[in-house]
Amino acid sequence: MSSDIVLPGQPIPLPRGPVPQLGGGTYSRDGTVRASLVGVPQYSGSTLEIKRTRPHPPAPNSVVLGSVTRLSPLQAVLSITVVDGVPLPPGEEFTGVIRVQDVRATEKDKVKIADCFRGGDVVRGLVLSLGDARSYYVTTARNDLGVIFATSEAGATMEPVSWQEMRCPKTGKIEKRKCAKPESL
Repeated sequence: MSSDIVLPGQPIPLPRGPVPQLGGGTYSRDGTVRASLVGVPQYSGSTLEIKRTRPHPPAPNSVVLGSVTRLSPLQAVLSITVVDGVPLPPGEEFTGVIRVQDVRATEKDKVKIADCFRGGDVVRGLVLSLGDARSYYVTTARNDLGVIFATSEAGATMEPVSWQEMRCPKTGKIEKRKCAKPESL
């Protein structure tokens, strides 16, 4: 069994052999075993279960997902909604700040926040420190960090074409972003 996280309602791949006894966090519908909780399926003896994962606040070196809520020439403000792969309950988001010097590792003096992020972009980042009393400092200065989902001005989901550009599939227009390298590459 792999260590992939499953979502509620998602089928759980089973190894060949007899169907295991179902424990907490799982159910069977139409002959398919499905998850009822977000988590990683695990065997406890002959019982298949998913343990409830508790959300926790970001800590240094936590990988976070958030959407850009505000931009200024010196920083982008994120609403952090996922910490280390665990979604936070609605209304319990944290605030993160990506400073201009934390966008990328090289040529930091040439970074323009408006060329890296737009409002509504979903960003994968790494927590650097706790920042001030209201927010966490977040960096995107690794290849696997940056914008993972963006919507174009035409309303279409954009596709990354390089580490600093995304293309609208409807119009073909190129927009600048600091893109995260896709996990599959």
